[in-house]
Parts: sequence; C-alpha cells; structure tokens
Amino acid sequence: MRSVSVIVKRVAVVALMLAAVWFFESYESASEQGTRAANSPPQQVGAKQRNYDQARKVFWRNLYPRDGVTLYCQAPFETDERAGFNVEHVFPMSWATSGLKCGKRKQCRASSAWFNQIESDLHNLYPARSDVNQARSSYRFGEVKGEVRRYGETCDFEVDERARVAEPTPAVRGEVARAMFYMAFEYRDQGLMLFDKQAKLLQQWHRADPPSAAERRRNDIIEKLQGNRNPFIDRPEYLDELYRQGYFSQ
Repeated sequence: MRSVSVIVKRVAVVALMLAAVWFFESYESASEQGTRAANSPPQQVGAKQRNYDQARKVFWRNLYPRDGVTLYCQAPFETDERAGFNVEHVFPMSWATSGLKCGKRKQCRASSAWFNQIESDLHNLYPARSDVNQARSSYRFGEVKGEVRRYGETCDFEVDERARVAEPTPAVRGEVARAMFYMAFEYRDQGLMLFDKQAKLLQQWHRADPPSAAERRRNDIIEKLQGNRNPFIDRPEYLDELYRQGYFSQ
C-alpha cells in the first residue's frame, strides 16, 4: 500500500509540473501575440488596399476614375492617358521611414505593417506631374525667392534645391497643409511629426486657403474607400484647438 501511495504522489507531482509548463507557455504565446498586435496597424473599415501598389490602383480606378487636375500645377489630365503623371506623397515617405525607424523604403515595406498603411493612405496621395513630383523630392514646404517658372508659365511651383524647399501655388496651399497635418495627427504614435517652423507655416496656409467643395468631395470618396476622414477638412477650426492644447509644438 505504501508503494502505491508513493506512485500516486509522484504522478501528481508530474501532473502539476506539466500543468505549470503548459500555463507559462500559453502565457508567453499570448504575450507575443499581444506584442505583435501592438506593432500592427488596426484594420481600417472599408479599406481594401494593403500596400502602395494596390493603393495606386484604387487611386486611379476609384478616386480619379475619369480625369482631374494635378495638385501642384493644377494641370488637367485624363486617367486613361496619364503619361507624364504619377502619384505624389505630400507628406514625404522618407520622413515616415525616419519616424518609424524601419530602415530604407524597401526595408520598411518588407518589415513594417505600419509603413505599408502609411504609404498607401489615400489622404496623403495626390496626382502630380512626374517632373514636378521628382523636383519636389522630400523637401519641406516654404517660400522660395523669385517666381521663376521652371515647369512652364502655367505651373506656379518653385523649388530651391540648395535650401531644400518647395513652394506650391497659393491656390493649393490649404490642401497641402491639411494633408501634412492629417499625417502628423493620424500617425503620431508611429513617430510622424512636423517641426515647429514647418507646422506654423502650414497653419498659416491652412487658414488662408480653406477647404473647397472639391476637397470635401474627395474626403467623402476616401471615406468610402478607406473608412476614415481628414478631420481638418471637416472642421478647419480643429487645428486651432489642437494648437491651443500645445499638440503640434515641438
């Protein structure tokens, strides 16, 4: 009888040890899943694009299905015949890779779900002339001395390569500002930001050039495609509220 009792006790000890191992392994697995979830972007309601290549298809097929005008030059184009036109990221992607600290652009595409969402966010994408897009590069926005029309008399867009500054026409400065503020607000937890000098200038542009009917329609379409809106288009005064809270101060 004593030997049976000893065997029962040993079996019980082994069972407890196995249960403990199972518990800690399950806890560790759950923790790892939680960490991965924290590092991944939330599913955007109605969003169908998950990377930039897919976003470009949605951009031309659904956001600009027939024709339109470019952002910086206000140059008309036809979607079916858009040679010389491409998609511009108003908030530069090199600023996003820097904020995310995920490496170069290709590395970020391969390793960061957040970067793929940021790169494909339709609120930051606008049609542009390819040469103007290339000239803008990742320069900050500002005022360029002189009015040299390097891209044609009808394109009011200046670039100072030495100072790394790009100046769009006054007619679209509000759209530029609201796209920039949207990105810095939407992805603040991912390290996207605007330095104080840039933010103050963009705030002036936002006030001087309020949202147009066309910009509001574009916001409506993007909501259907992507599931969210640019709040600075819906409520321009919201930016001032955030400033009073010290939100964009660096």
